[in-house]
Amino acid sequence: MVVSSVTSPLCTWLVATCMSVACEKECTLKPSGFQSPKRLRKRRVVSQCSRGPEDFPRGLISAFRGSSIQGLMTSCLAFEPCEEYHSSKGLSSLAFFGDYGFSLFGSKTGPMTRRQRRMNRAAQPGKAMAVVLQPAKEVTTKKKPLTKQRRVVVTGMGVVTPIGHDPDVFYNNLLEGVSGISEIEAFDCAHFPTRIAGEIKSFSTDGWVAPKLSKRADNFMLYMLTAGKKALADGGITEEVMGELDKARCGVLIGSAMGGMKVFNDAIEALRVSYKKMNPFCVPFATTNMGSAMLAMDLGWMGPNYSISTACATSNFCILNAANHIIRGEADMMLCGGSDAAIIPIGLGGFVACRALSQRNSDPTKASRPWDINRDGFVMGEGAGVLLLEELEHAKKRGANIYAEFLGGSFTCDAYHMTEPHPNGTGIVLCIEKALAQSGVAREDVNYVNAHATSTPAGDLKEYQALIRCFGQNPELRVNSTKSMTGHLLGAAGAVEAVATVQAIRTGWVHPNINLENPEEDVDTNVLVGPKKERLDIKVALSNSFGFGGHNSSILFIPYK
Repeated sequence: MVVSSVTSPLCTWLVATCMSVACEKECTLKPSGFQSPKRLRKRRVVSQCSRGPEDFPRGLISAFRGSSIQGLMTSCLAFEPCEEYHSSKGLSSLAFFGDYGFSLFGSKTGPMTRRQRRMNRAAQPGKAMAVVLQPAKEVTTKKKPLTKQRRVVVTGMGVVTPIGHDPDVFYNNLLEGVSGISEIEAFDCAHFPTRIAGEIKSFSTDGWVAPKLSKRADNFMLYMLTAGKKALADGGITEEVMGELDKARCGVLIGSAMGGMKVFNDAIEALRVSYKKMNPFCVPFATTNMGSAMLAMDLGWMGPNYSISTACATSNFCILNAANHIIRGEADMMLCGGSDAAIIPIGLGGFVACRALSQRNSDPTKASRPWDINRDGFVMGEGAGVLLLEELEHAKKRGANIYAEFLGGSFTCDAYHMTEPHPNGTGIVLCIEKALAQSGVAREDVNYVNAHATSTPAGDLKEYQALIRCFGQNPELRVNSTKSMTGHLLGAAGAVEAVATVQAIRTGWVHPNINLENPEEDVDTNVLVGPKKERLDIKVALSNSFGFGGHNSSILFIPYK
């Protein structure tokens, strides 16, 4: 072992003092003051140090390694130097550390001085000093008793979508195969190659959001606030119940992929005239976290509050993290999900530039067609979805209506490409397998999947292949895509589809895949739900959500029993 040299008289004295102690039982230990090496050399202590290097306590070196300088000083002050130290001038007794001793303070090593070398030569070979140390008290840590994992249930839902602003209306339209895709009316898009979207035509914040805030805030925030409060109402959180809640254990975790794009875009246009024309709220209202923050302020909820932005996988990430807060005992109730409102010129133009959008402008309701061989890109949508998650015992205590149980989930990264899925579906398969393992679910138990399927040429097929790889042996497996009717709601997609998944568990009906007229050659239509709704007794339901950047997320729900 290479060791450093003693670089100061103080270090020399500290080491010598610590190690020059009486080593026999009859030796008397006397506390000594903090004295200079000069005074120490003049003192005599009756001591017999007959041990050799082989008898040196093994724990000493490890004690020196792990102790702080404060501990070292304390140890030093408790011992007196022995006669061996005086005869050898002290430093030579460190021979067992090597020829050069060591530096206590980690200072840069250097050659020994002439005085130090002279003292070492005077040392008696084969001799070493011993140290008597008080045995350290064993630190025992009490093991925490094993506790049963807290269960998480869904007790409320809220949506704002192109096909309905109520969970039941929304799901009934899905069951009937109603499409929410139409021509864009919010602005003139005649010069764009894509002029269709899943646009929300009629929306009102009356009774949900204060009028002044409604005028100032971006639609993504208004959708989020409205859907969040609707989820509370759906969950039976009346003013009376709200007053009884421990608000320090209630949180909000609702994300957004795009944030307040319109508010920020309007600020840029105002800046062209003068900064004085800018909305003073343009910066905070554009950030993705502000929706969650505003909702928490409105409710007075002081538990976990933040947002996650992982592109189109945002909602699933938020739902899974919210559930984990409950499982870890950090919260009893969480509002979670996602919201986006990017159907504005800059949003549409950006995705057109990516060449990601369908251009089936002549027949909007047929444009979103997952797994169909004639699909030509996804259709933009907007809206919000929010789940009210609650700890089971907390929900039972207040008599909540339980829709389903959240079982678990996982997330991974493709680490492959900004927009394209991994050609082997590696990240998706890994995500699903981790979700199953974390939830303790066997593959054959999953018989319903609400797929991410966005109607893109590459993405749909890669996800399908990954699903078959994971669940292909299950003859009961049924797969559908909500986006065939809503379009792609970006950061809100996962939450809206989670609502559809919970509704499928509640009703026993799964919605159809519309526009699947000519399936891909490699796609088994026996796995995909057809053009009509189907009855299904769901054992375990899986909801997938993937996003730009290779973000993958899978969450699992089961019927509550």
